[in-house]
Amino acid sequence: MHHAYKQAATRTESPRETEYRLFGQVTRALMHASTVDPSDLKTRIDAIDWNRRLWSTLATACQDPDNAMALPVRAQIVSLSLFVNRHSSEIMRGDDNDFETLIDINRSIMQGLAA
Repeated sequence: MHHAYKQAATRTESPRETEYRLFGQVTRALMHASTVDPSDLKTRIDAIDWNRRLWSTLATACQDPDNAMALPVRAQIVSLSLFVNRHSSEIMRGDDNDFETLIDINRSIMQGLAA
């Protein structure tokens, strides 16, 4: 047990790696939610809500004046967050069933984080 703890304690992630891992987890949840029966509202809403909270957190961080990212990149992330929020609401209302758009956006961000 001590050995396992020591390994975990010595392995550190960069913020970029942490963001990549989190996007991966959220994206897998969206992918799973896209395959369940539409009547499984809990699975669908939980995944959409998790994704929406991730994007909301990113948008909030981008609005911080101390954020070191370039302003145009921050503005694009805030814009994407607004789109994700609107599209998520459409899915939750049943007006749209397109999880792929949210999955594709997340995958694009993951590609950027992996670069």
